[in-house]
Amino acid sequence: MPSPSTTTPALLPRIESRIVVLRGLRLMIDADLAVLYGVTTKRLNEQVKRNADRFPGDFMFQLNAAEKAEVVANCDHLAKLKFSKVLPYAFTEHGAIQAANVLASPQAVEMGIFVVRAFVRMRELAAVHADLAKRLTELEQKTEGLALTHDTFSRNTRNQLRQLIEAVNQLMGPPDPPKRPIGFINPEDKGKKTSSQAKRKT
Repeated sequence: MPSPSTTTPALLPRIESRIVVLRGLRLMIDADLAVLYGVTTKRLNEQVKRNADRFPGDFMFQLNAAEKAEVVANCDHLAKLKFSKVLPYAFTEHGAIQAANVLASPQAVEMGIFVVRAFVRMRELAAVHADLAKRLTELEQKTEGLALTHDTFSRNTRNQLRQLIEAVNQLMGPPDPPKRPIGFINPEDKGKKTSSQAKRKT
Protein backbone atom coordinates (compact mmCIF):
# COMPACT_ATOMS: atom_id res chain seq x y z
CA MET A 1 0.00 0.00 0.00
CA PRO A 2 1.35 3.50 -0.83
CA SER A 3 2.35 5.72 2.05
CA PRO A 4 -0.73 7.59 3.38
CA SER A 5 1.17 10.88 3.21
CA THR A 6 1.52 10.51 -0.57
CA THR A 7 -2.12 9.60 -1.22
CA THR A 8 -4.00 12.04 1.02
CA PRO A 9 -6.37 13.51 -1.64
CA ALA A 10 -7.65 10.07 -2.67
CA LEU A 11 -7.45 8.47 0.77
CA LEU A 12 -10.31 10.18 2.61
CA PRO A 13 -12.97 9.44 -0.05
CA ARG A 14 -11.77 5.84 -0.14
CA ILE A 15 -12.14 5.50 3.64
CA GLU A 16 -15.50 7.31 3.62
CA SER A 17 -16.81 4.81 1.07
CA ARG A 18 -16.06 2.04 3.58
CA ILE A 19 -18.06 3.65 6.40
CA VAL A 20 -21.48 2.04 6.80
CA VAL A 21 -24.50 2.99 8.89
CA LEU A 22 -26.02 0.39 11.22
CA ARG A 23 -28.06 0.84 14.40
CA GLY A 24 -27.99 4.56 13.69
CA LEU A 25 -24.17 4.61 13.95
CA ARG A 26 -21.39 5.20 11.44
CA LEU A 27 -19.16 2.15 11.51
CA MET A 28 -16.31 0.35 9.80
CA ILE A 29 -16.40 -3.42 9.33
CA ASP A 30 -13.40 -5.36 10.67
CA ALA A 31 -12.36 -6.60 7.19
CA ASP A 32 -12.12 -3.03 5.86
CA LEU A 33 -10.30 -1.76 8.92
CA ALA A 34 -7.80 -4.63 8.71
CA VAL A 35 -6.94 -3.76 5.10
CA LEU A 36 -6.31 -0.13 6.01
CA TYR A 37 -4.15 -1.12 8.98
CA GLY A 38 -2.14 -3.63 6.96
CA VAL A 39 -3.12 -6.78 8.89
CA THR A 40 -5.43 -9.73 8.35
CA THR A 41 -8.94 -9.61 9.78
CA LYS A 42 -8.02 -12.53 12.04
CA ARG A 43 -5.00 -10.66 13.41
CA LEU A 44 -7.06 -7.51 14.03
CA ASN A 45 -9.76 -9.37 15.94
CA GLU A 46 -7.20 -11.37 17.94
CA GLN A 47 -5.59 -8.16 19.17
CA VAL A 48 -8.98 -6.70 19.99
CA LYS A 49 -9.95 -9.78 22.04
CA ARG A 50 -6.66 -9.67 23.92
CA ASN A 51 -7.48 -6.08 24.88
CA ALA A 52 -11.22 -6.55 25.40
CA ASP A 53 -11.30 -4.11 28.33
CA ARG A 54 -10.34 -1.32 25.89
CA PHE A 55 -13.32 -2.02 23.62
CA PRO A 56 -16.64 -1.36 25.40
CA GLY A 57 -19.96 -1.82 23.60
CA ASP A 58 -19.96 1.72 22.23
CA PHE A 59 -16.55 1.14 20.60
CA MET A 60 -17.34 -2.12 18.78
CA PHE A 61 -19.88 -4.91 18.57
CA GLN A 62 -20.54 -8.07 16.57
CA LEU A 63 -23.15 -7.89 13.81
CA ASN A 64 -26.15 -10.19 13.88
CA ALA A 65 -27.09 -12.33 10.87
CA ALA A 66 -29.54 -9.74 9.48
CA GLU A 67 -26.99 -6.93 9.75
CA LYS A 68 -24.35 -9.07 8.07
CA ALA A 69 -26.74 -9.77 5.19
CA GLU A 70 -27.48 -6.04 4.88
CA VAL A 71 -23.77 -5.18 4.73
CA VAL A 72 -23.10 -7.86 2.12
CA ALA A 73 -26.04 -6.66 0.00
CA ASN A 74 -25.02 -2.99 0.13
CA CYS A 75 -21.23 -3.30 -0.11
CA ASP A 76 -19.97 -5.10 -3.21
CA HIS A 77 -16.40 -5.29 -1.92
CA LEU A 78 -17.61 -7.27 1.13
CA ALA A 79 -19.45 -9.90 -0.93
CA LYS A 80 -17.07 -12.63 0.23
CA LEU A 81 -18.40 -12.23 3.78
CA LYS A 82 -21.55 -13.97 2.55
CA PHE A 83 -19.70 -17.29 2.61
CA SER A 84 -18.11 -16.78 6.03
CA LYS A 85 -19.69 -18.55 8.98
CA VAL A 86 -18.27 -15.93 11.33
CA LEU A 87 -20.28 -12.80 12.05
CA PRO A 88 -18.09 -9.71 11.45
CA TYR A 89 -17.35 -7.03 14.00
CA ALA A 90 -18.10 -3.35 13.49
CA PHE A 91 -16.06 -0.47 14.94
CA THR A 92 -17.21 3.04 15.74
CA GLU A 93 -14.85 5.96 15.30
CA HIS A 94 -13.45 5.49 18.82
CA GLY A 95 -13.18 1.75 18.31
CA ALA A 96 -11.26 2.23 15.08
CA ILE A 97 -8.65 4.48 16.68
CA GLN A 98 -8.39 2.13 19.65
CA ALA A 99 -7.74 -0.75 17.26
CA ALA A 100 -4.89 1.24 15.72
CA ASN A 101 -3.47 1.76 19.20
CA VAL A 102 -3.50 -1.93 20.16
CA LEU A 103 -1.95 -2.95 16.85
CA ALA A 104 0.69 -0.26 17.38
CA SER A 105 2.30 -0.67 13.94
CA PRO A 106 3.44 2.50 12.12
CA GLN A 107 0.88 1.92 9.35
CA ALA A 108 -1.99 1.32 11.78
CA VAL A 109 -1.17 4.44 13.79
CA GLU A 110 -0.83 6.65 10.68
CA MET A 111 -3.91 5.22 8.99
CA GLY A 112 -5.88 5.57 12.23
CA ILE A 113 -5.48 9.33 11.93
CA PHE A 114 -6.99 9.28 8.43
CA VAL A 115 -9.85 7.07 9.63
CA VAL A 116 -10.73 9.62 12.31
CA ARG A 117 -10.55 12.45 9.75
CA ALA A 118 -12.95 10.53 7.49
CA PHE A 119 -15.45 10.10 10.33
CA VAL A 120 -15.16 13.79 11.24
CA ARG A 121 -15.70 14.90 7.64
CA MET A 122 -18.78 12.71 7.33
CA ARG A 123 -20.21 14.26 10.49
CA GLU A 124 -19.61 17.73 9.10
CA LEU A 125 -21.27 16.84 5.78
CA ALA A 126 -24.23 15.34 7.62
CA ALA A 127 -24.64 18.56 9.62
CA VAL A 128 -24.55 20.66 6.43
CA HIS A 129 -27.10 18.37 4.77
CA ALA A 130 -29.39 18.52 7.80
CA ASP A 131 -29.31 22.33 7.77
CA LEU A 132 -29.98 22.42 4.02
CA ALA A 133 -32.84 19.93 4.38
CA LYS A 134 -34.39 22.15 7.06
CA ARG A 135 -34.14 25.20 4.81
CA LEU A 136 -35.68 23.30 1.90
CA THR A 137 -38.58 22.20 4.10
CA GLU A 138 -39.15 25.80 5.13
CA LEU A 139 -39.04 26.91 1.48
CA GLU A 140 -41.51 24.19 0.53
CA GLN A 141 -43.88 25.28 3.31
CA LYS A 142 -43.66 28.92 2.21
CA THR A 143 -44.33 27.84 -1.37
CA GLU A 144 -47.47 25.98 -0.32
CA GLY A 145 -48.52 29.00 1.71
CA LEU A 146 -48.17 31.26 -1.29
CA ALA A 147 -50.20 28.83 -3.35
CA LEU A 148 -53.03 28.98 -0.84
CA THR A 149 -53.04 32.77 -0.36
CA HIS A 150 -52.39 34.01 -3.89
CA ASP A 151 -54.48 32.92 -6.83
CA THR A 152 -51.90 34.41 -9.19
CA PHE A 153 -49.22 31.93 -8.01
CA SER A 154 -49.36 29.60 -10.99
CA ARG A 155 -49.40 25.82 -10.81
CA ASN A 156 -46.38 25.67 -13.13
CA THR A 157 -44.32 27.82 -10.77
CA ARG A 158 -45.21 25.56 -7.83
CA ASN A 159 -44.27 22.47 -9.82
CA GLN A 160 -40.94 23.98 -10.84
CA LEU A 161 -40.07 24.84 -7.25
CA ARG A 162 -41.07 21.35 -6.10
CA GLN A 163 -38.84 19.78 -8.78
CA LEU A 164 -35.97 22.00 -7.69
CA ILE A 165 -36.39 20.93 -4.06
CA GLU A 166 -36.52 17.25 -5.03
CA ALA A 167 -33.38 17.62 -7.16
CA VAL A 168 -31.42 19.23 -4.32
CA ASN A 169 -32.59 16.49 -1.92
CA GLN A 170 -31.25 13.85 -4.32
CA LEU A 171 -27.90 15.65 -4.57
CA MET A 172 -27.59 15.56 -0.78
CA GLY A 173 -27.76 11.77 -0.76
CA PRO A 174 -24.43 9.91 -0.33
CA PRO A 175 -22.80 8.94 -3.64
CA ASP A 176 -22.52 5.28 -4.54
CA PRO A 177 -19.00 4.00 -3.87
CA PRO A 178 -17.04 3.55 -7.09
CA LYS A 179 -16.92 -0.03 -8.31
CA ARG A 180 -13.48 -1.33 -9.11
CA PRO A 181 -12.87 -3.68 -12.04
CA ILE A 182 -12.11 -7.26 -11.08
CA GLY A 183 -8.75 -8.69 -12.08
CA PHE A 184 -5.29 -7.34 -12.85
CA ILE A 185 -4.48 -5.22 -15.92
CA ASN A 186 -0.88 -5.45 -17.10
CA PRO A 187 0.37 -1.89 -17.79
CA GLU A 188 2.01 -3.14 -21.03
CA ASP A 189 -1.27 -4.69 -22.21
CA LYS A 190 -3.08 -1.50 -21.32
CA GLY A 191 -0.65 0.48 -23.47
CA LYS A 192 -1.09 -1.92 -26.39
CA LYS A 193 -4.85 -1.65 -26.09
CA THR A 194 -4.71 2.13 -26.12
CA SER A 195 -2.47 2.22 -29.21
CA SER A 196 -4.66 -0.29 -31.07
CA GLN A 197 -7.72 1.78 -30.28
CA ALA A 198 -5.97 4.87 -31.61
CA LYS A 199 -5.17 3.05 -34.88
CA ARG A 200 -8.81 2.09 -35.29
CA LYS A 201 -9.92 5.70 -34.87
CA THR A 202 -7.46 6.86 -37.55
